[in-house]
Amino acid sequence: MVRWTEQRVIDAAPDEASVAAARRLARPGPWSETGSNDVLVWGKCQGSGKTPYQVSVDIATPAYRCSCPSRKFPCKHALALLFLWSRGEAAEVGGEAADFAQEWATQRADQAASRERRQSEQQADPVAQAKRLAERLTLMDAGIADFARWLTDLVRTGLAAARNQPYSWWDGIAARLVDAQLPGLADQVRAMGSDVHARADWADYLFLRAGRWWAITKAWSRRNELTPDEVADLRVAVGWGTASAEVRGTEALPGPWLVLGAHRSDDGRLQQQRTWLRGSDGTVVVVLDFAAQGESLATPQLAGALLDVAVARYPGSAPQRAMFTSPIAPQGLAANLGEGSSIAQALDMESAAVALSPWRDRHPVLFGGVSVCPGDPGLLRDGSGDALPIVGTSLASLLALTGGHPVDLFGELEEGRVRPLSVVVGDAVVTP
Repeated sequence: MVRWTEQRVIDAAPDEASVAAARRLARPGPWSETGSNDVLVWGKCQGSGKTPYQVSVDIATPAYRCSCPSRKFPCKHALALLFLWSRGEAAEVGGEAADFAQEWATQRADQAASRERRQSEQQADPVAQAKRLAERLTLMDAGIADFARWLTDLVRTGLAAARNQPYSWWDGIAARLVDAQLPGLADQVRAMGSDVHARADWADYLFLRAGRWWAITKAWSRRNELTPDEVADLRVAVGWGTASAEVRGTEALPGPWLVLGAHRSDDGRLQQQRTWLRGSDGTVVVVLDFAAQGESLATPQLAGALLDVAVARYPGSAPQRAMFTSPIAPQGLAANLGEGSSIAQALDMESAAVALSPWRDRHPVLFGGVSVCPGDPGLLRDGSGDALPIVGTSLASLLALTGGHPVDLFGELEEGRVRPLSVVVGDAVVTP
């Protein structure tokens, strides 16, 4: 079992306040009955009450459990235990797990086995599987037809009228899309209910989205004429995912993989983590991790890290979504991210990607020799004078890291803006 580093514990925290609170608890005094084995770390932490909190951490998944009332995952007690364990100050290796930790681990293992058993039973009956697929497609076809009628009404009454509608109007059509098993479209429509009031360019944005939605309805009706990659991209757009079990059985690409950068987001209902990787042959993939509120995302990988891990790809056009199919073995850190492009070249690559998959909202890009320029908004400018507005990153942090000098920078292009995820400073890849 490889102990986590202190930085990895920090990366697992939900916020800085939890880290600060955990550091105050990360001393042997409040702890008792600590221990660890190949997959679990456990202990009891004495709080203000009579009964100490029971804390368990599955470091393989990772997953966390604590009997405290906190709604944060991991809570300060789990983080404090991990800090102690990472420093070797508690949670000695060896011995049987505490009853509360073993009970939790057994329960999780039983639930996982039950899920696998249900999936196996479903896959073992091709007739029932075909029936479920036909029923779903019928439901989705009806939902797409209903959505097309709604879009027609949206255009007939005018975009200004749509902006005056209450949020419940948008949420109503989103709920119908969810019922039709089209959650991807539902999320976009639900978000538009806020965007039409929050964005200064709401009219252009709504017009663009409505056009894209209409194109999706037309593509869906002609999906039998599309290529497998085009169908896979369309499925992602409407929210019809591919089971991870199907992907795990496909051919995996070996490492090493370079971590280009990662980004976490939280829409209030679902947390998402995107990790961009590049293989030795130049293949770029993105690993997506999700967690509902109250659950913990996977520990983020460090930008610039080289990982010896096998990766299987989901169907679709490049860059494809991927998943890890073997244990991750770090192989050190890279001094750079490779050769970057100019802004004009990056926009050309984005245009080519949109031509292949018009439903995508973001595209990975590695810029070479770009400078961070202060302003409102801040700009990323290359040697040719071309510039893109910066979004989603502290401008002050970027200026402090780069000093305004040209650097190589990896980020995501989204709606004509760039979200920086990593910067090469000297001989190190850092996260702004």
